[in-house]
Amino acid sequence: MSFLRNRAGIIIVGAIGFAIVAFLVSDALQVGSSFITAGQTEVGEVDGEAIDIVQFNELVEQSSNNFKQQMGQTNLDPQMTAYIIENAWNQSVSKLLLKKEMVRLGLQVSKNEMNDMVTGKNPDPQIVQNFGDPQTGQVNRVQLNAFLENVKTQPGDSPVSLQWSAFLLNLRDNKIAQKYGNLIKNSIYVTALEAKEDYGQRNKLANFNYVNLDYASIPDNQVKPTDQDYTEYYNENKFRFNNPIETRNFEYIVFDANPSKTDSAEVIATVQKVAADFRASKNDSLFISINAETKLPISYVRKGQLDPAIDSLVSRASAGSFVGPVFSNGVYKMAKVLDVKVGPDSVKASHILINPASEGGIDKAKAKADSIRSLIAGGASFAELAAKFGTDASKDTGGDLGTFGRGAMVPAFEEAVFNGNTGDLKVISTQFGVHVIKINAQIGSSRVAKVALLDKSLSTSSKTQQDAYKKATAFLAAAKDDKSFDEEAKKLGYSKVLADNIVATQASVQGLNSAREIVRWSFDADKGDVSNQVFEMENKFAVAKLIDVLKKGTLPLEQVKKRIEPLVVRRVKARMLTEKMNKALTGSSSIEQVAQKIGKPVTPVQNIVFANPVIPGLSQENKVVGTIFGSQPGKLSKSVEGEYGVYAFVVNGFTNPAPLTNVFKQKVQVAQGIQQRAAGEAFKVLRDKSEIKDNRVKFF
Repeated sequence: MSFLRNRAGIIIVGAIGFAIVAFLVSDALQVGSSFITAGQTEVGEVDGEAIDIVQFNELVEQSSNNFKQQMGQTNLDPQMTAYIIENAWNQSVSKLLLKKEMVRLGLQVSKNEMNDMVTGKNPDPQIVQNFGDPQTGQVNRVQLNAFLENVKTQPGDSPVSLQWSAFLLNLRDNKIAQKYGNLIKNSIYVTALEAKEDYGQRNKLANFNYVNLDYASIPDNQVKPTDQDYTEYYNENKFRFNNPIETRNFEYIVFDANPSKTDSAEVIATVQKVAADFRASKNDSLFISINAETKLPISYVRKGQLDPAIDSLVSRASAGSFVGPVFSNGVYKMAKVLDVKVGPDSVKASHILINPASEGGIDKAKAKADSIRSLIAGGASFAELAAKFGTDASKDTGGDLGTFGRGAMVPAFEEAVFNGNTGDLKVISTQFGVHVIKINAQIGSSRVAKVALLDKSLSTSSKTQQDAYKKATAFLAAAKDDKSFDEEAKKLGYSKVLADNIVATQASVQGLNSAREIVRWSFDADKGDVSNQVFEMENKFAVAKLIDVLKKGTLPLEQVKKRIEPLVVRRVKARMLTEKMNKALTGSSSIEQVAQKIGKPVTPVQNIVFANPVIPGLSQENKVVGTIFGSQPGKLSKSVEGEYGVYAFVVNGFTNPAPLTNVFKQKVQVAQGIQQRAAGEAFKVLRDKSEIKDNRVKFF
């Protein structure tokens, strides 16, 4: 107690201090937690404004679904997925960049402008597309006004209201982007002097004779650049080594698990058994659904639609024949020819698609489709009913699907239009909904075969996979660091593959098609690190080592030295050949004398223009052609270092074009060329001047 009494003040102060510190630490942890959470939900930032991962994923999913529908696929390969993600990223970044620029410039779309875009005399093309009359091409005002009245009666969070709000937002964004584009376009001005200069560069002709010493005449192994050579080239070309985004260089060793001879023999035995069972099958659709890998529907095909290895066999086969198995691109294929007949090559058709989900079920959708069919059979306009009841994009064209060949539509739809007659009205169901179909025309005729197709891939056995994986894991266990990775690879005779300038979002690298995991690892590793796992990609396993981290900005000489080595070697060659050319030029009064001294022929060139600086038979030589157009006729040139070699020339003469009679037209033509590039260049400048953080590697 005496101890507590004597030190009560210190204890109280300490307790209060501890409470304050605890409070501050707790607050800091909460703030830090918000930062951590933000990092987990932000796919990137543009000048501090976040790109939310949820919204970004929605954009990616929407684009993916569009691609799947357009390409008729259920899955997308890694390259296509990477393209979609990159496209979604560019859209998101450009939207934020333009938003920021619009605020800076004060560009807006007023309420009156929005009203005019929807209900004005000249509505936006998207309004015309969605509410247009297919017969007149004009907006159906009755339909548009009815829709707008319906929106007013809907709650703000209803699907119709949300979709309409998103549609209006898109109209506004497009209008602002159009204003910005016009602002840039109208700021471009071409002077009369610039127009005349461009006309001359495209039409003035030069005729000249030249000799050259090409760089290939000196073997690379005879050239030894010095450190000074590298430094001089680097300092003169520093602007070329700006790294716009952070990249990685890594080496990797691949352990293939391709099918072995034993695997091939086992697959062949399986294929032969499946073929025998397929021949004897009484229910081909069921057999294919159980045994085939791609499970293609039974349908009529014409010559040229199948894989070439089996196509010619099927096209010659009679009904009841069995074709195959044949091996093509790693897959065994076989076919049953169920029927052969002559049918149309293509069909022109229209349809009205009814969505069962919005009609209360498939039965109600079919009943509605039957009613629509009856109306059309009674003389009602197919186009008008399509515009009124259709639920896909074809309603805007009166249901017209155009002309299409076999294989363009889903099997049930194709069966209906290719096996019917011109003028038929049919109601069918597919995975897209219920269709009212009208066959407008059937074009051409050719032999078609109804084919049941079955395929089996030549796959790798689990033993072969395990053997390759064991080799990879054994190597990984031995290659613990940078040095042992190289030593172990050399000892075992493994070849290292270089993946250089890899960006964080890359989907594939040389030799590896599904490389997202190894790329993601490289962006989470430090220079010299060996991967902490074996990466599995289809029939390949890989172990990697990160050899360099290339930061955003100007790269140092040591990181670009290997890349610029061929250019530095060429510069040293140019110095050697220039010395040789200068000796030949000394005391020479003609190009023929120079040619004789260096043992090279004189080559004549006719009608070269400044705007297309290509020397026939060689390459594009900007510096050489530019020097030619700045030279006097009849005067022997000095040596000129080009892209292909070192040159000397003499200009025989220039042919000037006819005088420019319409300067205004030329100004417009030059301006149009600039305007085509202006929008892209403006966006590039906005991007370069902004602080953009890309966190996609954390999510994809």
